[in-house]
Amino acid sequence: MKRIVCFGCILFVTLGTTIPVLAQNLIIYPAKGQSQEQMEKDKFDCYSWAKQQTGVDPMVASAASQQPAGSQGSTVRGAARGAAVGAGIGAIAGDAGKGAAVGAAFGGLRGHRQRREAEQVQQQQVSQTNQRISEYNRAYGACLEAKGYTVK
Repeated sequence: MKRIVCFGCILFVTLGTTIPVLAQNLIIYPAKGQSQEQMEKDKFDCYSWAKQQTGVDPMVASAASQQPAGSQGSTVRGAARGAAVGAGIGAIAGDAGKGAAVGAAFGGLRGHRQRREAEQVQQQQVSQTNQRISEYNRAYGACLEAKGYTVK
């Protein structure tokens, strides 16, 4: 039983010190002389409260915002599909080579447009994530200030 309690203490201290600090990069000063142990407990309590109030877990939100952007593979695939369709149309018209070239050009343009649209969607998602983390930071800071800390 002691091992479980000690593990719980270590887990509590670890979560209390890493999650809030990594999430916001805030400077927190114990304005009422709180001990380091009390400050860690308060930080964890405020992390939990702010997460519950805003529905935002900054650790999950920041990991989601760091996903890689789309690759150029969509342009290549689009060109290949366009070439295949163009070759088929060209074969019907009597010049498969010309049809493939035209189809590849249109397919490549479509793939480029799709990639550009995907990048715009990702930028919007990053912006929304940043806005939600900002809302979380306000709640987290308000909680700490209510507990007697100066937050910058």
